[in-house]
Amino acid sequence: MRMKDIQQQLAALGYRPGPIDGVWGRQTQAAVREFQRQHGLTVDGIIGARTLAALFPGSGSSTVPSASPSTDLNDPTLVWFQEARRLLGTREKPGVGNNPLILDWASDLGLKSYKADDIPWCGLFVGHCISTTLDTEPTPTRLLSARAWERFGIPTEPTPGAVMVFWRGKPDSGLGHVGFYAGEDPTAYRILGGNQSDSVSIAWIAKSRFVNARWPTTVPPRPARQIVVARTDTLSWNEA
Repeated sequence: MRMKDIQQQLAALGYRPGPIDGVWGRQTQAAVREFQRQHGLTVDGIIGARTLAALFPGSGSSTVPSASPSTDLNDPTLVWFQEARRLLGTREKPGVGNNPLILDWASDLGLKSYKADDIPWCGLFVGHCISTTLDTEPTPTRLLSARAWERFGIPTEPTPGAVMVFWRGKPDSGLGHVGFYAGEDPTAYRILGGNQSDSVSIAWIAKSRFVNARWPTTVPPRPARQIVVARTDTLSWNEA
């Protein structure tokens, strides 16, 4: 199932999800809340199993998306992670100047002091993905600091969509990196994150640098699932 499927179904039922573009924005969240309100569901704007079942009551049909959320990297209910995937390839502007999209993320989050994309932005990227898709989810006050995400949400095991925090330099340096779980092999995690080679990209980070994994408080936790992926790149050691 794709996010567009959900948006199209909301529109067909008379709700207003905004553009049918696969982007989980505020209009789509508002449409989901209105649907939930009118169907006696928990009004949280989150597409969980019950909301999916109500949206697609004929889900047993081969022509209708399944009402049970998948647990892989394509799971449309991981709205923050799908936003991160959508932004793959976003890059800093080389040389003089800045990528206005990255600066817009900071502006939307009220970070008036963030003026240049050469300032580390891994925490900004995670903050953007969380805040624009889970608009009631609290984020760290100092979200630009990767290590501030150690206290985000609730603890979880590494699993698709989990916020993954790592130390950088040395464990007690206070420096770090943050991104989203996108798989692993026996010795490293596959991380979808910002400020990785100056872009939103996939990086492999050694498990020896792992600090903790966190999950949004406004999304019901689910059993952790390990996604084993063959590594095709070298390890990243400095994401600054």
